[in-house]
Amino acid sequence: MQKTQFSNGTDKTLFIGGIFPMTGAWAGGKGCRPAVIMALQAVNDEPDILPGYKLEMFYNDSECQPGLGMNVLYELLYNPPPKIMLLGPGCSVVSRFVGQAARMWNLVVLSYGSSSPALSNRERFPTFFRTHPSATLHNPTRVKLFKKFGWNRIATIQETQEVFTSTIEDLEDRVNHANIEIAVRTSFLTDPANAVRNLKRQDARIIVGLFYENMARRVFCEVYKQKLYGPKYVWFIIGWYPDNWYAQEDSNINCTVDNLKEALEGHFTTEGLMLNPDGETPTISGLTSNQFKEIIEQKVERPDGQHDPLSVTGYVEAPLAYDAVWALALALNKTQTSLTKKGLSLEDFDYSNQAIMREIYSAMNSTNFTGVSGRVAFNSEGDRITWTQIEQMWEGKYNVVGLYDFGSNKLDWFNNERWPGGKKPEDKTIVRPILRTVSIGLFIAMCLLASFGIITAILLLAFNCVNVQRRIIRLSQPHVNNAMLVGCIVCFCCIFLQGLDGAHIQRKHFSSLCQVRSWVLCIGFSLAYGSMFSKVWTIYRLTTHRKKEIKALRDWEMYLVLGIFLVIDLIILTAWQVIDPLYVDIEMFPLETPEVADKDMQYEPQLEFCTSKYLNIWLGVVFSYKGILLLFGILLAYETRNVKVVQVNDSRFVGMSIYNIVVLCIITAPVTLIIGSHQDASFAFVAVAILLSSFLAMGLIFVPKIMEVMRNPHEGAESTALTDTNATREEEERHNRLLQENEDLKKQIAEVSAPSSSSLHLYLIDINREKSK
Repeated sequence: MQKTQFSNGTDKTLFIGGIFPMTGAWAGGKGCRPAVIMALQAVNDEPDILPGYKLEMFYNDSECQPGLGMNVLYELLYNPPPKIMLLGPGCSVVSRFVGQAARMWNLVVLSYGSSSPALSNRERFPTFFRTHPSATLHNPTRVKLFKKFGWNRIATIQETQEVFTSTIEDLEDRVNHANIEIAVRTSFLTDPANAVRNLKRQDARIIVGLFYENMARRVFCEVYKQKLYGPKYVWFIIGWYPDNWYAQEDSNINCTVDNLKEALEGHFTTEGLMLNPDGETPTISGLTSNQFKEIIEQKVERPDGQHDPLSVTGYVEAPLAYDAVWALALALNKTQTSLTKKGLSLEDFDYSNQAIMREIYSAMNSTNFTGVSGRVAFNSEGDRITWTQIEQMWEGKYNVVGLYDFGSNKLDWFNNERWPGGKKPEDKTIVRPILRTVSIGLFIAMCLLASFGIITAILLLAFNCVNVQRRIIRLSQPHVNNAMLVGCIVCFCCIFLQGLDGAHIQRKHFSSLCQVRSWVLCIGFSLAYGSMFSKVWTIYRLTTHRKKEIKALRDWEMYLVLGIFLVIDLIILTAWQVIDPLYVDIEMFPLETPEVADKDMQYEPQLEFCTSKYLNIWLGVVFSYKGILLLFGILLAYETRNVKVVQVNDSRFVGMSIYNIVVLCIITAPVTLIIGSHQDASFAFVAVAILLSSFLAMGLIFVPKIMEVMRNPHEGAESTALTDTNATREEEERHNRLLQENEDLKKQIAEVSAPSSSSLHLYLIDINREKSK
């Protein structure tokens, strides 16, 4: 136990107890104890403060450990003389135990270095005061800065100590009220490596770090290794470390000073104002803050080889320790005045005298003076009321960038901050959605081809209508061909609809586009393919044996087949739209880095597509129905490949068109389902399939007719021109005679016996075959 000596031989002595952390996690006693001794000397020399008394102090080292701190307290208590007040401890973890125990001996405790928010609890620490601001004082400042720079997502990393845990809890409450998210929370006990890696994995950008000085070196050594610094990151740490704390030798890290300096570049610190910014105005002690700074620089003992006083731990807090002694002396001076009125004096104090303790507490609670650390006053929780100083490190040096007064919510920002990357970092990687759309060149090319197809189909319609009376057109079922052309036009229009996407249509209208697409494609297919199917179906019925023979071709039967297809489409599409309507959904793709590198931005490709809750079921119904028609159509085309009838003179080309459509549909349907995520490929594949099938069908059916009309511009000249698809007038007359003979034979069959009927039936089949030839 050590003692200060200020005896002048005449004054009475008041003893105070001192607890200083000279070693340990925060050895702040190295810088604070010289300031305390300096303040005791100044107070004892001041005749107007505690006249007739002098202050002396017994003190010892707590090593910033609770057990040793309590041991120092017991030594102070149980070794006479009684101590009227306690000065210290400097470490929050020690203050928690000392502050709780002190009330049992009616001692008022005044700390110069404890910042734990837990010490603000008056129920647990009813006699505790501190000139060091609470750590929670940093949080309003941090929140103010987050809002100033537009950061709404932060991360925290803390050493597992009560002071930091309670600070983080207070920060969480404040950021929640400010609509700021703490996206990542990490903590560590002794090794911060995993906690730092977790920050890296979760894309933490704005990071609040709470740890003691020795752990800060370990944290930023790992920060350097993980490259968690630079233009993308902003660190906020505690400001009460010495300015060159990172340059201290530390055997627990394997990073150089330059490594730490690089990792720390641009970080911010927040701390209660430690030194009065008005360096020329005298304070209550008669010293200006600048004069105090000059004196304390000479009194602190620097480590070997160090010349900078900032290398001394606790040097920054020295003004707080100096003002703590003055606050203690002024409170005792005020208490002596009030005790004199009651016939008591300060030397009457003992550990059971609660009345004097209350007088001291009341005097301390009303403290208000200007010290070397600024205005000294306490709130109802015993916390220091002061401004917060904000500093930023540039090239290894701390520079003041702003001051914040929480009481008035006033931020004095000097606009001299610097950003390592030249611009303010973002609070997260900005993910910018990029809609994948069909390339404009491909879309225009396909639309031009589709437009050409529509014009071609319209011209063919005109050709068909103009030449409808010509035999070559009349015997090809021109109305059915017209329906096929209309179907092709509708399919061509579908190319325009398939290429429309988010680049052309607002998302709120996209669902309607989905419905229109399905209707147009299904109706167009049914008109185009259904027209050709009705022809081969009719030909097959004319030339194949049935229970009830067909006398002649009836046009309405073709229209009936086509109408049935359209009705089925109408039923399926209506049910789909009513029961499970299509809507637009978004498919997300892996993030991409922009071509021009931007460390704060990535692109998230998105693709709009049409879907519904039971999409697979509806697609199964449509594909099954259409698939059956395709297979049945190709089967009929194969069966009638060599058949020629007068009423359908283009049956061979119709069959070839069906082959082409079936092949293209079989290839296109599964492929588009597979490549649906590739918008250009999917659109091109569907568009090319529609173009090929439509142009081939129109070409096969109409080109021979056009060529024949061009070769024989006058009616009647083409009667023998088409060799394999048109019948001559003699063949037509022969065909009519065979039909009549067929009717006569039917009547005879009804009159003869069963055996005869069988033979005649076989004979009738032979006649039909001959007729077909």
